[in-house]
Amino acid sequence: MIRYFRTFLVAAETASFSAAGARLGLTQSAVSTQIRRLEEDLGCTLFDRSGKSVTLSEEGRQLLPDATRFVALYESMKGSAQSRPDAAPLDLGAVSTVQSTLLPKAMQRFRAAYPDTHVNIVPGMSTQLLTQVDARELDIAVLVKPRLGIPPELKWVPLIKERFVAVAPVGSPTDMKGLLATVPFIRYNRHSTGGQLVDRYLKQQRLWVREGMELDEPAVILQMVGEGLGCAIIPADLVPLRQTPNIQEVAMPGQPLFREIGVLVRQSALKRASAAALIDAFVAECHQWAPPG
Repeated sequence: MIRYFRTFLVAAETASFSAAGARLGLTQSAVSTQIRRLEEDLGCTLFDRSGKSVTLSEEGRQLLPDATRFVALYESMKGSAQSRPDAAPLDLGAVSTVQSTLLPKAMQRFRAAYPDTHVNIVPGMSTQLLTQVDARELDIAVLVKPRLGIPPELKWVPLIKERFVAVAPVGSPTDMKGLLATVPFIRYNRHSTGGQLVDRYLKQQRLWVREGMELDEPAVILQMVGEGLGCAIIPADLVPLRQTPNIQEVAMPGQPLFREIGVLVRQSALKRASAAALIDAFVAECHQWAPPG
């Protein structure tokens, strides 16, 4: 919450969310989100908004001196604690497939160096986690690389290039068009980055599907296929593909489809030794990682 008060003070000084974002290394949208959440938490309106300009509301003017003292007190406390070991909590976001595969071993590596650092693990889709890192609600996130590029204040650390496969119940047609024409399609959620890749692939290949259901857990989708409920296109390297009975792979026409999983972190967060160590733990684990064969 302290970062929201910092953003409030800079926005009050500049009378502009965009100027405040430029000074803080945030997008205008992230500044607006932080101010809105601070207003919700305080139960008041801090700024009067008119077009692109903002001015302090009467409530905002009354709270400004207290906010200034609050941030100054925090900075003083932080300064006195700089000589202590970095045991501050870390907020880590991770997509579901990472949580069930890479995360446990990476945390084991991290714990060897930082046994007392509390790590708050936040689940979510890649699009949600990207927004949370941008708004400084998360220190680090392990997610699917966004299509639209990485903002300059964030750093991308690649981990795994994961292939997509088409899977179907045993005995299904062995060509994609015949399969999709006869078997319901279990769709990877189109609100997710991976689901958008699948949707774009189907359109590029002019493949039409019989919609069956839609969800965001590749491992659960694989189980659904194993139960004979439909076919699917899913990222395969972080799910138990070889261990799931009653499924078959079906060749996908066109170029192979991949997604890249990596770590997204704020440049400023990398100054924390614990954050850098956690990222290093994921990189080291991925060097050892081999999908079950």
